Amino acid sequence: MSREFVHFSIIGTQKGGTTSLDRYLNQHPQICTAPQKEVHFFDLQFQLGRDWYEAQFPIDPANPFEANLTIGEATPYYLFHPGVPERMATLYPHVKLIVMLRDPVDRAISHYHHAVKYGFESLSLEAAIAAEADRLAGESLHLLTQPDASSYSHQHHSYLARGRYLEQIRCWEQFFPRSQFLYINSADFFTQPDRELQRVCTFLGVTAFSLPDYPCHNSGSGNDSAIDPSLKAHLIDHFRPHNRALFTHLGLDFGWPT
Repeated sequence: MSREFVHFSIIGTQKGGTTSLDRYLNQHPQICTAPQKEVHFFDLQFQLGRDWYEAQFPIDPANPFEANLTIGEATPYYLFHPGVPERMATLYPHVKLIVMLRDPVDRAISHYHHAVKYGFESLSLEAAIAAEADRLAGESLHLLTQPDASSYSHQHHSYLARGRYLEQIRCWEQFFPRSQFLYINSADFFTQPDRELQRVCTFLGVTAFSLPDYPCHNSGSGNDSAIDPSLKAHLIDHFRPHNRALFTHLGLDFGWPT
């Protein structure tokens, strides 16, 4: 089996449109995505090994057509998990990385409502934000030093930390060159999905592809009007310097408050 079996990965961010992009790409005749969105191999299942991972993609490498498919998956926890960049680089050093970035305030609120909906969070948003530093203390180091470890709070209670995108991107840049990244502003993807899908097709080296419609999958953020205005202002202020540093680093401006 080819050492370059997997060609791309949609690595994040959670609540940034990854489900929609994954479903759009799965309809492209030259692309095969994993039937199960969020395979979680490089973050939670790495001990199962490469053969297990490649078996998640329903293709036959002996079939000439299928052997030429562009293969990839979407697991948005990959961007945030500190152990994933090195693991992925070790197995697939030429993989193309699609990074969808949503305004971190909107992302944090959407993440919180998602956590409540699925039973991962029992605190109020204000209390969850206040508790985050303690919940996440030492968890990144634990995940890096214990390859089989997992962290409930790191995965589910990282409302602010996941929105500090440059911290995560710098980890990835230790293992991959800039040419292997495509950055997408989630707001652009939500409002102009056809245009952004064409950018992805160009990046992946597949033919241009459009869909008759672009339903939005799994992007609901709950009732933002119920958020205390002072708490939202606090979130905006928290992310300002991080947004500014991100835009400077990438040479892009997504229009978030700086």
